[in-house]
Amino acid sequence: MENKMFYGLKTRKAFYNPSFFYLLSSLNILSFNFDLSVLSIFSVSLKGNSDTIFVGSSESWRGNEEEREGDGCCRGVEHLELWGDAMKWGSDFKLNSSEECCRACKEMCEGDDGPCLCDSWVFCGNKQDCGSRFGECWLKKQKDALDPDWRDSGDNVIWTSGLVFGKGEGIIKLKTEHGIVNVKLFPDCAPHSVYYILELLSLQHCAGCQFYRAESRGNSWDLQGNHIEHAPYGPPYALIQGTVDAYGTVFKDIPQEARPTIRRGSIAWVGSGPDFFISLANHHEWKKAYTVFGQVLPEDMEIVEKISQLPTIPDVWSNVKVAVLERPVPLRFIRMKKSP
Repeated sequence: MENKMFYGLKTRKAFYNPSFFYLLSSLNILSFNFDLSVLSIFSVSLKGNSDTIFVGSSESWRGNEEEREGDGCCRGVEHLELWGDAMKWGSDFKLNSSEECCRACKEMCEGDDGPCLCDSWVFCGNKQDCGSRFGECWLKKQKDALDPDWRDSGDNVIWTSGLVFGKGEGIIKLKTEHGIVNVKLFPDCAPHSVYYILELLSLQHCAGCQFYRAESRGNSWDLQGNHIEHAPYGPPYALIQGTVDAYGTVFKDIPQEARPTIRRGSIAWVGSGPDFFISLANHHEWKKAYTVFGQVLPEDMEIVEKISQLPTIPDVWSNVKVAVLERPVPLRFIRMKKSP
């Protein structure tokens, strides 16, 4: 199986690419002993050269896109225009940035659990291309936020658009034969990722989508996902790993988006996808290496734990001991039933 990386997580793309080993040589770490108790080293797959994985010290590496925890996210997708009923007209509402436009939309959410009066925003931020429309911030309401009205996209589109889900909104289901897991999506932190997941909701099947690796918390993490003092950091590594590369679809690499600390229930891409994992533990030792696009609701982690306990076959991926499921678990993202 090719989906391997440090900590046993790897993209499909590159461990055997000569350019990768040239990079390791230039960093003087070809002789590095991959002992995962030394967790100051991690790997990150960067978009750019599609066959290169960059490796470096977690203390020295800092991505420009890294999201500071606690600040919250307000990201959108450039060259995309979302339609929808206008809650505020951009012709009368101009702001300085797409982030300000996003936050204005968020402010229209009612209370902690109420529906958002605004669930999408559209901003024109290129002074030359936008002309007199520069700064326009349109706050909108979708008829169905899980099936947004894509008006137009492409390099000629002058707009940047994003979605906003309130605390009780943006929840979809991950269906497996062992139970259904409810997932809260993060479109304001990982919009490209969430848009791909929303596309999967429209498929009649997700053939090829499956979990293929399962590793429990072992004796290293407690029920809350906290690391037990003096315990090793694996193996096992407290995660289940799978892919959403559906047969008959063309997957486009997901760009790096918000990378907070991996916590129990985090759903994150391995590299730029389509492989992903669900964490059973709080992996502070992984620093902020992976794009997180969703979170399993706490009450459904029992199902994730069940999958992590299924029969596995030991394997070694790039000197890392991993556990591969004897029988992969098919999965599919589906939407919750609409309220009558």
